[in-house]
Amino acid sequence: MAFCCVTSACIQGLQVEMIRVEADISNGLPMLHMVGYLSSEVKEAADRVRTALRNVDVKLPPKKIMVNLAPATLRKKGASYDLPIAVSILAVLGMIPPGRLENLLIVGELSLDGSVKKVPGILPVVWQARKAGLRACIVPEGNGPEGALAEGIPVIGVSHIRQLLAYLNGEIELCPFSGEGAGNVQTAEKNTDFSEVRGQQAVKRAAEVAAAGGHNLLLVGPPGSGKSMIARRIPTILPPPAWEESLEMTSVYSVLGLVDERRPLITERPFREVHHTVTKAALIGGGRTPSPGEISLAHGGVLFLDELTEFQKPVLEVLRQPLEEHTVCIARTHGTYRFPANFMLVAAMNPCPCGNYPDLGKCSCTPGQIRQYLGKISQPFLDRIDLCVEAPKAAYEDLRLSREGTPPKEETSREIRDRVCRARRIQESRYLGTGIRANAQLDSKSLEQYCALDREGEKLMQKAFQALDLTARTYHKILKTARTIADLEESDRILARHLKEAVGYRTMDKKYWGR
Repeated sequence: MAFCCVTSACIQGLQVEMIRVEADISNGLPMLHMVGYLSSEVKEAADRVRTALRNVDVKLPPKKIMVNLAPATLRKKGASYDLPIAVSILAVLGMIPPGRLENLLIVGELSLDGSVKKVPGILPVVWQARKAGLRACIVPEGNGPEGALAEGIPVIGVSHIRQLLAYLNGEIELCPFSGEGAGNVQTAEKNTDFSEVRGQQAVKRAAEVAAAGGHNLLLVGPPGSGKSMIARRIPTILPPPAWEESLEMTSVYSVLGLVDERRPLITERPFREVHHTVTKAALIGGGRTPSPGEISLAHGGVLFLDELTEFQKPVLEVLRQPLEEHTVCIARTHGTYRFPANFMLVAAMNPCPCGNYPDLGKCSCTPGQIRQYLGKISQPFLDRIDLCVEAPKAAYEDLRLSREGTPPKEETSREIRDRVCRARRIQESRYLGTGIRANAQLDSKSLEQYCALDREGEKLMQKAFQALDLTARTYHKILKTARTIADLEESDRILARHLKEAVGYRTMDKKYWGR
């Protein structure tokens, strides 16, 4: 046989394209030549494959072997083409029956001794193979549990090219992997609980409201007031993700090679804390062939920006579109890439450079310094925050131990999470079939249907709109927050008290930013 074709896959961002690995053997100078718009690591596959085949006692004939990765318009990168290249060469040499390769997807990296190493992005690859109607997928054994998460298509793991050769020739049988027991926890710091936070009841209430509706939250207060401590515990009160959400989150981590080999499925909402030195590309994604950034790694969970005013202003401004659209779009000359970015933004900052404003008895900053400091947060960015809350200095009464030597009892994360989950179930029932999962995702058209106010609420909202000089975006944010507060009380209608609390979460704009 002079020609053979093997199906593989190419990952472009989070999108998967089917690749045909074609091999041809002909008379000519003895060589293994590869074409098809290849990156340097794919070109190096020729040496890896040649050496691996030699080490498993396969001698290449002294002829010209041409390998083409089609379509040639897609740039191929990574080492996942090693195994399909080797299989196509073995098939063209007559060592594998061609019929065994029909509707079969193969990916994997080869070591020089012929062993098969794991590669990133297996979950979206197998998922696409299922959509394409292929009969099975052959992947590295280390990627087997991850690939099995895409139910509906057999996923067979191999550890060595000898094993694969025996399987394709019908000499041995290999059982497909099962996706059962693949759950993994990738979340914030373990063993954290809201009961460890003393006092700060108003801030904890705001965190509960934010978690219940998926709202963005800004905490402002002096150093040591517990802002970061509360933010890192928000994942402990979030509801567990649905199966579809878990697969979405796992796909992002899979492309970046960050999933656990034995328990790849992410069953807890992620928590990503970003340092203020982060670049725009690291935050939203980028590169010649763009890959997901931190906001996509936080998809379905929490993105925490501590010391918000220390971030470069251009870095914060690139968050504006993802916060509104819940996706990030990166354009390149060879294509457009979309990554999911439906996350809760939680940010913390001091009110001034010294951290003591508005306590004028302790604050040593000039008015100009304070304005310059707060001016690092633009109004358009601030408008995309649903709840702005002050975290005052902790009181001694909240921190002191009792006479028995134990701290006063605080609500646990489990107790708060139960209320959050009840509110989320109400939202799931209300928005069934709409594609909306939480109140924070409501658009202006949906607000008219789900956040209608009575006459008393309209009057109250009108006064707040004028007194606080609200924008249309902050007006909508208040309505969404009020809807969440009503859900926490299991109320069908938005009452005046719900609206007052929601308005209270926007009064800080006027205090600090003159709004």
